[in-house]
Amino acid sequence: MASSFSGLTFDAFDAQAAALFWAAVLRLRLAPGATPQRAELEDPHQLGAPRLVFRQVTDGRPMATPLHLELSTGDLEAESHRLVQLGARRLGGVSDGATRWVTLADPEGNAFDLVSA
Repeated sequence: MASSFSGLTFDAFDAQAAALFWAAVLRLRLAPGATPQRAELEDPHQLGAPRLVFRQVTDGRPMATPLHLELSTGDLEAESHRLVQLGARRLGGVSDGATRWVTLADPEGNAFDLVSA
């Protein structure tokens, strides 16, 4: 029997607040029954978004995020501005020839990259 990918789980201090941020970023919907202890996102348009679950942790966690999301956009400046308005914090940016990206952190400090498509 082989393993198969079923989704991503985020540790969060407030699962519902973290899920609301990512729902707005990814234009997904918060699933019914969300609480500060556990929340999940739904893909209302069935575009193939992976299952995203948020669970509360109360004992702390490392500051470095060992796994982070990589998002792509056709308008790096406009989208990075939109994400900051949603509560993200800009950590830095890189231009590597034809590829440009911005590293941001969500409201709980989890890093993610926004890459110019």
